[in-house]
Amino acid sequence: MTTATDTTFNGWANWETWNVALWIQNDVSIYDAARHSRNYQDLVAEFREFGSKETPDGCRWDDPAIDGLAICQMMDDL
Repeated sequence: MTTATDTTFNGWANWETWNVALWIQNDVSIYDAARHSRNYQDLVAEFREFGSKETPDGCRWDDPAIDGLAICQMMDDL
């Protein structure tokens, strides 16, 4: 019998991607900024401009582990 191992975090690639998606979708000011950004890279640049380097949980917005494509796809649906 083979058991499948789920290597995702709550359906996302990893904790970092899940955490960023969580904050984008559940914080009004971050959500509004994301809706007005062309893509995740632009959103990160905007956060950096305003001095925000990480989510309130301590995940850096520009963490290399973040699946940027998945975040961009999520942002397209906002």
